[in-house]
Amino acid sequence: MNPFWTQIIIQTTLKHKGKKRTNSLQRYSDFELAKAYREFKITLKRYIKDVILITIGIFSASFGFKGFLLTNNFIDGGATGISLLILALTHIPLYLLIIAVNIPFIILAYHVMGKPFAFKTALSISGLALVLATVTFPNVTNDNLLVAIFGGFFLGAGIGFAIRGGAVIDGTEVLAIFLSRKLGATIGDIIIAINVLIFSAAAYLLGVEIALYSLITYLAASKTLDFIVEGIEEYIGVTIVSTHSEEIRLMIISKMGRGVTVYSGKRGYGKRGEIKDVEIIYTVITRLELNKLTTEIEKIEPTAFVVMNSVKDTKGGMIKRRPLDH
Repeated sequence: MNPFWTQIIIQTTLKHKGKKRTNSLQRYSDFELAKAYREFKITLKRYIKDVILITIGIFSASFGFKGFLLTNNFIDGGATGISLLILALTHIPLYLLIIAVNIPFIILAYHVMGKPFAFKTALSISGLALVLATVTFPNVTNDNLLVAIFGGFFLGAGIGFAIRGGAVIDGTEVLAIFLSRKLGATIGDIIIAINVLIFSAAAYLLGVEIALYSLITYLAASKTLDFIVEGIEEYIGVTIVSTHSEEIRLMIISKMGRGVTVYSGKRGYGKRGEIKDVEIIYTVITRLELNKLTTEIEKIEPTAFVVMNSVKDTKGGMIKRRPLDH
């Protein structure tokens, strides 16, 4: 390995692992250096990917703000909605409001999510404020409905890309995570409650019509965010208990082109709960493939016990990876 890269590996990957030694390179084995170099490349690739995604998110959100929402005083939910609401009432520059409103969420993220996440979030929000302050975007349209829909679309896409990059440019979700741990409620319920308060304030301070259009903006942003984060396909985890497990396993591999995991279990059935050893098959497919899988299983054993549940995301294995998988 090149001595320059060797020194970088020692000062980064190996040093962070607590393997600091003398300056003599011979004290590290070739295996240690090769393994550390591989880890360094993976980490560097991830950081570059994160920077690209967050940058795309910042410019997309900025375009949503300045190209659509600001001209009509429409707002969104969350911290961005609070910033836009204050802007409509006080005319303080948006880039300052974005930073000021999110500072408490960044501090909270440090305690709830950890230092790396809080640091990336702080940089992302600062980048968003910088772009809002320095970059000019054209005013695309003054049609209220188009502003609400496409403003929400670009804003939601921006937030989604930032999340895929491992940060947020809207700190509401950090607050929701914190409150869910304290109150025992779900994150989704808390986000809804926060946004109800925001849109109620908008209806009172800006008027019902603007609040209703802003609700459309929020729905468009929310759906776009889900699309960016979750992807176009939904994964389904399928657990199959069958007396023909080997035949089903081969079918999934050959006809479905998917990998399987086989568990050894015990099957209890009958009035007296007789126990019998059985192989349990688990596989992950997309929703579009679900009908084909159930049909093929029925061909092999119509009475097979099949359990299906949603899977948020996957990594590795034979399952097709989503675009922008993080």
